[in-house]
Amino acid sequence: MKTNITLLVTLLLAGLAGQVFAQDLSPKEIIRKADEKFNGEKTSTALMAMTIVRPTWERTIEFKNWTSGREYALTLITAPARDKGQSFLKRQQEMWSWNPTISRLIKLPPSMMSQGWMGSDYTNDDILKESSVVNDYDHEIVGEEEYDGRLCYKIKMVAKEDAAVIWGHQVRWIDKKDFLFMKSELYDEDSYLVRTELGSDIKSMDGRLIPTRIELIPAEEEDQMTIIEIKEIQFNQNIKDSFFSQQNMKRIR
Repeated sequence: MKTNITLLVTLLLAGLAGQVFAQDLSPKEIIRKADEKFNGEKTSTALMAMTIVRPTWERTIEFKNWTSGREYALTLITAPARDKGQSFLKRQQEMWSWNPTISRLIKLPPSMMSQGWMGSDYTNDDILKESSVVNDYDHEIVGEEEYDGRLCYKIKMVAKEDAAVIWGHQVRWIDKKDFLFMKSELYDEDSYLVRTELGSDIKSMDGRLIPTRIELIPAEEEDQMTIIEIKEIQFNQNIKDSFFSQQNMKRIR
């Protein structure tokens, strides 16, 4: 009986320690853990599909995506055939697009970061990861809510005055147990809701749980959305900075 009581006390203390640890995390640390879990602490390599849904049509684009921190990103369109071979590069503060059909390399100005990527509801900023949810916002825990059966931190993120971001503020629901981005609401500078993102279909990929389906729903467009599905993803691979070059974006396959 003493052994059983000792075991019970040990388990209770371990559970309490886990709760205290979670409570001690600052809202910025919670966002950082969720961001690193989804994007990789150092690098990520992913195969994804993006379905653009409109009232009278829909189409799917498949692409590969490589990232290294917030400084480097390379995206290659692999399907459909008419878009295959197009690539997009972010290297520190410079962003480029390459169209092999017309052999044209274009530098993207910062003003294009808010424009839709490949005709979708995602922006160039979303794909090339110009802004940082960790460093470009001030964070505040505003409550706890359950979403899709998971208890979540509800965190408000207000853009810093000097940050080059396209959102005035965001509200994010972060799963308390596994630090998953479950839901996001993104607002413009006048605090109008622009879009909602919903994470689902949680799976283990490369040793970590992540939502593999993300629905982006514009606030003012009926029967319109963009769906991202993660087919494969690997984290913290050995990707050198030299991989993210204009030469490579033209020849990568």
